[in-house]
Amino acid sequence: MKTFTIKMMWDDGYWFSRVNENAGFSLTLESNSYDTLVERVKIAIQDILEVDFSYTGDFKCIFQSERIENMQAKAS
Repeated sequence: MKTFTIKMMWDDGYWFSRVNENAGFSLTLESNSYDTLVERVKIAIQDILEVDFSYTGDFKCIFQSERIENMQAKAS
């Protein structure tokens, strides 16, 4: 079974994903919804494995999430 670690980062109103460097391919996607992005990543990885590597076995995705928020305020 192949395992992929996907880093999910929230920044400036969008979720971005990046597959770990050891995957053998590069994949970067974005969405304004976390759940939508997770589904897009799963489909994209399956397509890449089947089309580019002729792999039809099981694979596992581990999602690591990070949310970055910038706040600017004035103390009274």
